[in-house]
Amino acid sequence: MLWLIRFSTFCSLSILLILLSPSLQPFHPAQATRSNHLHRFSFHQPSKFRNADQCGSNNRTGFSTTTVCDPSLVHVAITLDIEYLRGSIAAVHSILQHSQCPDNIFFHFLLTQMNLETLVRSTFPELKFKAYYFHAKIVKNLISTSVRQALEQPLNYARNYLPDLLESCVERVIYLDSDLVVVDDIEKLWTTSLGGSTIGAPEYCHANFTKYFTAVFWSDRRFSETFSGRRPCYFNTGVMVIDLGRWRRVRYTRKIEKWMEIQKSHRIYELGSLPPFLLVFAGHVAPIEHRWNQHGLGGDNFRGNCRDLHGGPVSLLHWSGSGKPWVRLDSKRPCPLDALWAPYDLYGHTQ
Repeated sequence: MLWLIRFSTFCSLSILLILLSPSLQPFHPAQATRSNHLHRFSFHQPSKFRNADQCGSNNRTGFSTTTVCDPSLVHVAITLDIEYLRGSIAAVHSILQHSQCPDNIFFHFLLTQMNLETLVRSTFPELKFKAYYFHAKIVKNLISTSVRQALEQPLNYARNYLPDLLESCVERVIYLDSDLVVVDDIEKLWTTSLGGSTIGAPEYCHANFTKYFTAVFWSDRRFSETFSGRRPCYFNTGVMVIDLGRWRRVRYTRKIEKWMEIQKSHRIYELGSLPPFLLVFAGHVAPIEHRWNQHGLGGDNFRGNCRDLHGGPVSLLHWSGSGKPWVRLDSKRPCPLDALWAPYDLYGHTQ
């Protein structure tokens, strides 16, 4: 009987030790919570989208016979994160729906949680894509506080490392944020000439450029003179065409990191991942038509107030700012333009 009591005590202590010791759990408690949240996501499969007859060699080829190095592909990079997953899925859906050659599009998903890949495959069974795990530790010590906590997430900085993450054979990519929908054929954006520039984006030269940097920046000539000889204009980094080959040769990632290091000690800006891009590229950006980034539909960074469209044609709607259409729709307090996002939403709850 004594041995039975001792054995029972040993088992109880062992179980208690496992429960209390994070190092012995199968994954970090935070990961467990996020994984449980993931099980609540369910997305409807959209109808299949097929290439038009004039689409070329990739017409009717399956995922298994297409490699990422195929020169006929259009490459699109998007982040995948639990908080913005619904937006990312809607963005992909919109691209496929409006593309004349959807089979020719290859998606590169940047993520910090690998099981999101399964959700993408179940929603788009025939999608050509590859998932890339982005290690938060790469930028953890470079990120400074911002005006909005969401801007401090490591995945916001993954775009800085696209040339390193993607295969070397991929020479060009379209980077898109997760809070937008494309309402035109994305190949039109893909074929935009960069004219020797490393990145192309819609520029907004009427914007007050000085507000993107602090008084410390403008009062210190070591910093402010970086724009000497340049005509810097604001551009939104949520929609960019990037020449990855040129980026790799010039090593722009390191240039961005250097400004982030300066920010840690001198506080030269307030807006997360945007200002380092402005510091490195503003004044050297290939201008793209404004129709490709009708941005600001999410309002400002604090109130997320409703906005109207800018004048002119529209190829891409972008809910940059704090207000996201899926949140406002679920809360029964949508802005009028959120109705333009809703048709691309494939989300549905599972109990």
